[in-house]
Amino acid sequence: MAKMELNHKVFGIVGEEADHLGVEAFVIGGFVRDLLLGRPSKDIDFMCVGNGLQLAQAVAYRMNAAKRLRVFKNFGTAQFMTGEWELEFVGARKESYRNHSRNPIVEDGNLEDDLLRRDFTINALAIRLNGNHYGEIVDAFGGLADLNQGILRTPVDPTQTFSDDPLRMLRAIRFAAQLNFRIDPAAFAAMEPLKDRLGILAKERMADELNKMILSPNPGLAFRLLDESGLLPEIFPEMTALKGVDIVQGKAHKDNFYHTLQVLENLAAHSDDLWLRWAAILHDIAKPKTKRFEPGHGWTFHGHEELGARMVPKIFKRLGLPGNEKMKFVQKMVRLHLRPIALVKEEITDSAIRRLLFDAGDDLESLMTLCEADITSKNEARVKRYLRNYEVVKLKLKEVEEKDHIRNFQPPVTGEEIMDFYGLEPCKTIGDIKNSIKEAILEGEIPNQKEAAWAYMLQMGEALGLKPQAS
Repeated sequence: MAKMELNHKVFGIVGEEADHLGVEAFVIGGFVRDLLLGRPSKDIDFMCVGNGLQLAQAVAYRMNAAKRLRVFKNFGTAQFMTGEWELEFVGARKESYRNHSRNPIVEDGNLEDDLLRRDFTINALAIRLNGNHYGEIVDAFGGLADLNQGILRTPVDPTQTFSDDPLRMLRAIRFAAQLNFRIDPAAFAAMEPLKDRLGILAKERMADELNKMILSPNPGLAFRLLDESGLLPEIFPEMTALKGVDIVQGKAHKDNFYHTLQVLENLAAHSDDLWLRWAAILHDIAKPKTKRFEPGHGWTFHGHEELGARMVPKIFKRLGLPGNEKMKFVQKMVRLHLRPIALVKEEITDSAIRRLLFDAGDDLESLMTLCEADITSKNEARVKRYLRNYEVVKLKLKEVEEKDHIRNFQPPVTGEEIMDFYGLEPCKTIGDIKNSIKEAILEGEIPNQKEAAWAYMLQMGEALGLKPQAS
């Protein structure tokens, strides 16, 4: 019987308390999988064949954590933190499912019942914690072999596993992307016929799985598997719409689905920012709606950045993603993603640089990272040329920012100062003057300095027939 070395004192304590209570206790699930793979994990799930809440209370008392113990009687679970570790306790369970819900009917069960309800064999491994059996691995369904071979397989028929809880289909794809594992062909084939079952899932649970896929080392693989499994149209039809190539008069455009995956993979190599990765996914999302063929020119996608930015809130809401500053950041990245690339293609003017600095603000580095990832082509020489020019743009941005201080621009002359000087109430004229000063600075007509802006304001006031208020 294979044994595992368990270094943390909590495992011995759980085993001793289980022996005192006369119950069998095990470490189960993802912690066992990650321990065998050498992956770090701070979440430990304990299962006992008996009263899991009683075991949790005994262990928490031994570890001086009784005040931190949280008991969830409706779910039959208990949790507490010890250092960086989160411990969860549950009794062995047997589950059955109703067709309209992924929430199971739960009954007390034995070890085999509990392992049988797991999603994949690699998650159906357990380690014994009692007495002389301490450290022994329980492998009822060939999980060790599947770990060694890098295969995701269900303990029972995959159709039953996925129908019972369709979130498991998304978990399979997420694990494939996180662990670089292959999905068992029978399990993969079972997904498309069950795609309608995704409709019973809470969108927040699906969003959580999507985010984990996107944060994985292989986010492009995750989306390829979603597409090949037939699940992508059910979850994210806008992304499916990116697929395909049209040819008119011998002219073709790139397949924007695979281009998007390439951009995502390029970006993932340099950033683990979830929301910047979402920006990579959505940067061209409006191309299908803006695609036009212009004779003599070819395919165009005019305005796809602006339409794409307007699509972002609706997509976030439908997918259960937050509609807060994170969404606004993604929207901003989609709206601005062509701007740095355009500077690569044309003569760089200080005015264009200042406007980019003004519009990007604190998010400039993120935007530049996204846009560099967006430089893709099968022509390697073309990519290298663009990247060289892109470095020139980055140097120019730094140079202009150091000189003009446009980033996070604050008006050198405020609306309150204009109102006080001319004795005006809030009105459109104040906004016009402020905007004209801003435009003059961005166009390089005046420096971004108080004295120059004030002199410009006086000129505008005179042209508008405004009289200074007598002091």
